[in-house]
Amino acid sequence: MRDVRPTGTATLEDGMAGQGSTGNVIAALASFFIPGLGQLIQGRPIKAVIMFVLAAALWVVWLGWIIHLWSILDAASFKPHRA
Repeated sequence: MRDVRPTGTATLEDGMAGQGSTGNVIAALASFFIPGLGQLIQGRPIKAVIMFVLAAALWVVWLGWIIHLWSILDAASFKPHRA
């Protein structure tokens, strides 16, 4: 089926189209403050819960920063799959 959106309009998927896009920068910043929040913004709730729980559990033994960084990098480099 042909896409009939007017020229110059964008969808949420277009805003989070890949590394360096505005949506991914916002998601990475959100994950900087709360691990998994960026994934939640991107519509990936299962990954968001995994990131949040792993970071929280590992912060108990001072290794949560690993998951925290992984969460930020994952949000920044996300590319949605197009159907």
